[in-house]
Parts: sequence; structure tokens; C-alpha cells
Amino acid sequence: MDGVTGAGDPVGERGHPGRLPLGVVQQQELGHLGLLGSTVRIVAAATDIADTAHRALAVPDRAPGWQDRRMTELRLDHQRRARTGVAEAVYAPGKSPTQCAEAVAGLREGPGDGPVLLTRAAPDQAAAAQARNPGALLTPTGADERGTPLSILSWDVPDASSGTVLVLTAGTGDLPVAREAAAVLTAYGHHAPLVADVGVAGLHRLLDHQQALAEADVVVVVAGMEGALASVAAGLTRAPVIAVPTSPGYGSALEGVTALLAMTASCSPGVTVVGIDNGFGAACAAGRILARREDRAPR
Repeated sequence: MDGVTGAGDPVGERGHPGRLPLGVVQQQELGHLGLLGSTVRIVAAATDIADTAHRALAVPDRAPGWQDRRMTELRLDHQRRARTGVAEAVYAPGKSPTQCAEAVAGLREGPGDGPVLLTRAAPDQAAAAQARNPGALLTPTGADERGTPLSILSWDVPDASSGTVLVLTAGTGDLPVAREAAAVLTAYGHHAPLVADVGVAGLHRLLDHQQALAEADVVVVVAGMEGALASVAAGLTRAPVIAVPTSPGYGSALEGVTALLAMTASCSPGVTVVGIDNGFGAACAAGRILARREDRAPR
């Protein structure tokens, strides 16, 4: 079978099977070099990003509360506000009263600045945290599904800023979530007036507050049922609108899922939506907006 070339074998310029023309080989080599160069650049960029992230996340050797707290269950993030503008908060549900108290103490003792928050605290958790850390501002927010009263506590509240966040509720049943949002905003020094029970079933109630809507820097809308208040409010103000769906509602409210879906499908462009009953998250989103404005304001 000498001299017979298979159908799939390339034939070179001189008829030899398996040999590619010199020009094709050079092009392939150049292509490989280009791919290698691109790979090197990608790896270098990734390394630079990793180094930057490492520097951003670096913790001072003597920062109390990172890994040297007395309770091994706590790994506190003192630099979070410096990185993100929002300090770490202590989420009370699932923690023992002692863990709540120690977490608050660790954050307050650390090098980070800004307020320290204990959110959704039951009475025993709030009492332990206050005994260990006097001077808290306590705001009752409502109760959990078992009827246990819940509060949000804040320490080391900064001076008031110039930002105003108007917090609206569609109904009185939305107040626990709205109070949480307002308390977090107040803890960060923002003015957070709360206007309750202005749902769209009585639209005139909302229209009575058009001036407040016009003057607000950010509006947080807390609504259950079908969640329509967010769309209406967004059509009455130039301010960013952050919508918080809540779980109350008749019929097919589905514990807030209907309001959540309706808010994400709002016909008013630009409505931002957080999770169901997440007043804390809405307040943090509003705070980030205000913080960037203040950072960019002329000095």
C-alpha cells in the first residue's frame, strides 16, 4: 500500500502524507502563541484581583474579635463597613442570649466604626445584650409567629446625616417590617419618617403625603397583599424606590410571594425589590445609596 494516501490524511506541498505546508504551520504556531499570551494576561489579571481582595480583606494582627474571641462560634467582621459601607449586624434568631451579648461586645470592642445592631431579638436575648453592653437604643418592632415580642437594638449611633428616607406601609400589618427598616436607618444617622396605612385601596391617603414623597432622598415601600403601593409611589417621586414585600394578605397572597412577584413586575421603571419581610435589607440598600451621594458631595 506504499504511496497510497488515506482519505483523511493531509497531503503536503510535495505530496507527502501527514505534512502541512510551512505557511500553515507558521500560522498555527502564531495562533498558539496568541492564545498563550491571552492566557498569561488573564492569569495576571486574576492574580492582581486576588491581591487586591486580599489587601481589602486584611485584618490587623491585633484586631480583637476576628479569631481570638472567647467564643469559638463567633468570627466577627470588623472591616465590613470600611469595605461595603454597612457594618456587620448581629442576627439574633438561632443564637443564645450569651452569643448575642458576646457578639455585640466583640463588635463594639473592635477597630471598626459605625453602629452595632442586634436585630429581631427576643426579650431574653435583648436583656442579655443590654446587661453586657449598656446604653442600647431599643426599638420594639413586632412579634414572631409564636407571639414572642421582637426588638432591634443599636449601639454607638453616629451623628445625624442629611439624608431622608421616607418609609411607607400599605397597611398597619406591615408595621413590624417597616419599624425594622426605620430603626436600622436611624442607627446609621439617617432621618427616617414612617408613614403607615397608605395603601392603594384608599389612594387619597397616599396623595396626602405627596410633599414628603417629593422631598425624600429615598423611599422604602413596605406592602403585602398584591404589593401595588410600590408601583404607585414610584410614579409620584424622583427618588429611588425600594420595595419590601411582606407576608400578610388574603386569599392567594401566598405569604408574600404574590407581592414579591408583583413588585418585580412593576410597570413603574426602576423599582428595586428586596426579599419578603426584609426591612433590614431595604434599609441597608437605602443607606448605601445615601452614602455614595455623601461621598461624592462637594466638600
